[in-house]
Amino acid sequence: MNYLNKLERKFGRYAIPNLSKWLIIGYAIGYMCYYTEVFTSMPILEFLMLDPAKVLRGQVWRLLTWVVMPPSFSNLFFYVIMMMLYYQLGNALERTWGTFRFNAYIFGGVIFTVIGVMITHIAMRFMGMSEAFNMGYAVSTNYINLSIFLAFALCYPEMQLMLYFIIPVKIKWLAALYAVMIGISFVQTSWTGRIMIVMSLMNFLIFFLSTRDYRRVSPSEIKRKRDFRAQTRPPQMRRADGALYKHKCAVCGRTDLDDPSLEFRFCSKCEGTYEYCQDHLFTHEHVKRS
Repeated sequence: MNYLNKLERKFGRYAIPNLSKWLIIGYAIGYMCYYTEVFTSMPILEFLMLDPAKVLRGQVWRLLTWVVMPPSFSNLFFYVIMMMLYYQLGNALERTWGTFRFNAYIFGGVIFTVIGVMITHIAMRFMGMSEAFNMGYAVSTNYINLSIFLAFALCYPEMQLMLYFIIPVKIKWLAALYAVMIGISFVQTSWTGRIMIVMSLMNFLIFFLSTRDYRRVSPSEIKRKRDFRAQTRPPQMRRADGALYKHKCAVCGRTDLDDPSLEFRFCSKCEGTYEYCQDHLFTHEHVKRS
């Protein structure tokens, strides 16, 4: 990731430490706004959500304030537990990658989500779809949180989580389950939904693809491995009848084709590469050239 190294040298001092804490605080503000709406009927969240139609009319603050929208407003206790988990995973990733790279990962997810929403809205308006004016209610940080989980599973696949505080499960299997669920959603949703899923997880896709070792599948590496196997392959010789053998006793002339159970060894005391079967390994006369 040379491009990240260059960016870190220029802008690393502007990175926000402990970014996961600020995300959780933002979700708390979102829940407070939601329950304020419930009891006072004041449409606070409507002024914060990412409504692309209103962004195009000049309400640009929505490009940032939408991150306070929690993944869901139902089952508050469950999502408090989930946010505690994401806070721990986020801090672990920040310690692993460094503050700047973790910032780049999170803000990259935010930026790609905004781009996906705006592209989808413009395309839907171009096709005359009325749903284009109701997109703000469907945009949340759900996939950004999911990208944190997937990135952590990629870094620490063998770590165990206690599912329901009882069942130990390796995090790589939970990540695989999430990947299957995302795949099902991708197949079942509309093309606009597919754009949203891809763009929301673009930060993870870039991270995943940039951390792969492509040298293993490069033509030069494949040729190098093939040449190495050819050079280290045991030599094969041909008998008078044309059959190929690998081992032959220098005393009796038997080969591994004559008796597959025979064991052959080279003698370290003979000068040269002389191989003997198990019957003559200790009884032969050592070959001396001088």
